[in-house]
Amino acid sequence: MHKPAKPVPKFASEDEERAYWESHDSTDHVDWSKAQRVTLPNLKPTTKTISLRLPQHLLDSLKAAANARDVPYQSLIKVWLQEKLQEH
Repeated sequence: MHKPAKPVPKFASEDEERAYWESHDSTDHVDWSKAQRVTLPNLKPTTKTISLRLPQHLLDSLKAAANARDVPYQSLIKVWLQEKLQEH
């Protein structure tokens, strides 16, 4: 038998809430056996900007390939890199 969940206290600040959760167990407040998995389809992975030097002819070829597929060339590069990584 599961004990009734305690209400989550009101916090005056984020720091106060952080300190509370560092010393308290969420199972006192939430019945995790009733939790349901959710999908958040609109989340985008965090990206990092990099600088990459390419020979002009390679960049021109990438842009032409992207144009033929009607996609931005940087998006095409990311897709091809991901595909290549999945092969290994």
